[in-house]
Amino acid sequence: MSKLPIYLLVFFCCSFSFAQLLQEKQNFTRQDSLRGSITPEREWWDLTYYHLDIEVKPEKKFISGKNTIQYKVLKPYQTIQIDLQSPMTIEKVIQDGENLDIKSEGNAHFIYLKTPQNIDDVNTIEVYYKGHPREAKRAPWDGGFSWKKDKNGNHFVATSCQGLGASVWWPNKDHGYDEVDSMLISVTIPKGLTNVSNGRLRQLEDLGEKVKSHWFISNPINNYGVNVNIGDYVNFSEVYRGEKGPLDMDYWVLKDNLEKAKEHFKDAPKMMKAFEHWFGPYPFYEDSFKLVEVPYLGMEHQSSVTYGNQFTKGYLGRDLSQTGWGLKFDFIIIHEAGHEWFANNITNKDIADMWIHESFTAYSENLFLDYYYGTEAASDYVIGTRANIRNDKPIIGKYNVNNEGSGDMYYKGANMLHTLRQLIEDDSLWREVLRGLNKKFYHQTVTTKQVEDYISKKTKKDLSAFFNQYLRDSRIPILEYKLSNGKLSYRYIDVVDGFDMPIEVIIGVKKEWIFPKTQWQTKTVSTDAFKVDRDFYIYSKQL
Repeated sequence: MSKLPIYLLVFFCCSFSFAQLLQEKQNFTRQDSLRGSITPEREWWDLTYYHLDIEVKPEKKFISGKNTIQYKVLKPYQTIQIDLQSPMTIEKVIQDGENLDIKSEGNAHFIYLKTPQNIDDVNTIEVYYKGHPREAKRAPWDGGFSWKKDKNGNHFVATSCQGLGASVWWPNKDHGYDEVDSMLISVTIPKGLTNVSNGRLRQLEDLGEKVKSHWFISNPINNYGVNVNIGDYVNFSEVYRGEKGPLDMDYWVLKDNLEKAKEHFKDAPKMMKAFEHWFGPYPFYEDSFKLVEVPYLGMEHQSSVTYGNQFTKGYLGRDLSQTGWGLKFDFIIIHEAGHEWFANNITNKDIADMWIHESFTAYSENLFLDYYYGTEAASDYVIGTRANIRNDKPIIGKYNVNNEGSGDMYYKGANMLHTLRQLIEDDSLWREVLRGLNKKFYHQTVTTKQVEDYISKKTKKDLSAFFNQYLRDSRIPILEYKLSNGKLSYRYIDVVDGFDMPIEVIIGVKKEWIFPKTQWQTKTVSTDAFKVDRDFYIYSKQL
């Protein structure tokens, strides 16, 4: 293959890695608003508990069962919105033993409650449903259920639904702002197969020709993090001595891959050591950490991280930075596990702010390298990923319509954070910021403003124009400069109002800071050798 097609392949894979970025959309419908906004039928109740109890029939590609939804009443209201996507159908909804009326509007289902909903009451509804869930076309990017078989002919089944939404296969409150406090997942499958879901295995029931597993999650979890993985699995485990004590780390792989996985998954405790250093304690000690082999590339399901990178280093054996450093680790283990801190511990309230998940996690790849190979290696890697940035549209999407921003949330976001580290000029403080985010917003849903305000306050810097430039504008700052007669003149163009980011430059052989604005600045120099420090994500142009 020529270099161009190889580059384009790497570019395509990187730009659309992992999050299921929604299709480009300029015009939004009522369905988008019902899915993407906090509607009156959502805002009056607070999720407290789910019990998802289903049977999966792989031969028929069919699921059925119910979700018991427990909630606390925040204010009186008699209509509740539950989301479930076609072709799945709700059979009935019951509260206090009575069948309730349902009005369906596309994928949003409005249930009319008979029992008075009084403030502070904790109530329950049972939603019975069934159907052939959407089959994933190209998981995890275009998700749903993956109905596959392993090389021995055994069923190999998994779910993935980021972006698409958990309501593609089970009924729930499908909006990021309200995470359930805890959850039980009960899954009935044919005997001879094993289901692995989030949290810890509480019970395994023998039902004759079927088997039923009960997995309990004791921490808050976002909807798309909930998963079902079914296969001819075997398990091995270890105990990691972490910042909060012993952490159970379990690995579930197809039987034929056991020995290979025992060697290859050594990246998992290495990941845990590096990320606890940078981000603080693993956020889900109570629920353990799992890697689960699946028939697609992988996804950040909380405490049940899915893996399909073919037991290779890099991204399916490739280095997305084209520097060599990307082949020092298994990309899926590092990236998807990094989401345990950014996505699962700290979760965006609105999908428009998904950069909070993806920018920090793409940057975590760089921090993993920093921990084991040093700052220069980490810089090489993150700067190498700039070749995958498109600068096509802002990183932040449109609010309240279930709209993600640009796929640049990965590596443009990572380079934004790498640049921010340079501005702070204090790696100890930078580490405090990263750990502080995970402590301040522990098990919370957040907005971009909350994250921005926290970083600005912690670093004592006004970063409003910085974030406006890199998150809300598609342009990269350009430093125009002129060298003539011992004078260096420079200014910024293609920047938002108020953007005046200082940068480090090399004049001759000496590093020093300059403070560009949109107006020309001038300083005396004794050399014509000038360049911008590569760690700052800007362009430079000599006039």
